[in-house]
Amino acid sequence: MDNKKKSPPYSFKGIAGLISFSTIIPINVHSTIDEMAAFTWFWPIIGGLIGIFVGGVGFLSLNVLNLPQLVSAALVYSFAIWFTGFHHLDGLIDMGDGLMVHGDHYKKIEVMKDMSIGTGGISLFFIIALTTFSAISAIPSILIFNILLISEIAAKISLISCATFSKPLSEGTGRYFINSMTVPFLVLSLILTLIIGFFVLKFAGILGIVTGVIGGYLVAAIAKKHFIFANGDILGASNEIGRGIALIVMIIALTNL
Repeated sequence: MDNKKKSPPYSFKGIAGLISFSTIIPINVHSTIDEMAAFTWFWPIIGGLIGIFVGGVGFLSLNVLNLPQLVSAALVYSFAIWFTGFHHLDGLIDMGDGLMVHGDHYKKIEVMKDMSIGTGGISLFFIIALTTFSAISAIPSILIFNILLISEIAAKISLISCATFSKPLSEGTGRYFINSMTVPFLVLSLILTLIIGFFVLKFAGILGIVTGVIGGYLVAAIAKKHFIFANGDILGASNEIGRGIALIVMIIALTNL
């Protein structure tokens, strides 16, 4: 298996391609996977774009339509996973199935790639979905847009953090993103997103971003223990897990400050 990290070619079409890859937004620009992977470090900024839409749904449901918080949380979470094409959610479920299997890492990877859904996948989805939904329902209406915006950035920086500290499989699209990420690129993305986090939500925003990085590292560590290598499913799982824990940390910070 080829685990060597390589520098992919740069083309700004890659940003448009990555937006199209990450969302259901129809962008009529052709870009190769290599061109998209070259901007993996930019993914958290695209997360900010996603966060504007997700935060807008939260603000509309709570502050304009005056819906109950539980109903609003259901709409927000449903919109978030729909707007991103359910890609990351699929990865979360697949990772859960792989984690539940007894055996070596080859067997775990094969189960993770299987199209069927098992108890492990359903259980991990339920844990992360319930945690994320509950956290969204606890967000004060006055901060709903800000927190949701940062949570989507944190989700994507969790993804690229996981990519930075993972070894890629020799197959699948995930290897391109993993190969493109290095610690300097992660630091660059972290600096940019910390600035955004501070201006949007002050100290709580910074905590949310840092939590995303830590979450991605932890998912990479879990993947290394169980699978040795990581693929697109692992990266997708890190997105969902990073969002959930970032939401919890930001709410704790705002509640106790």
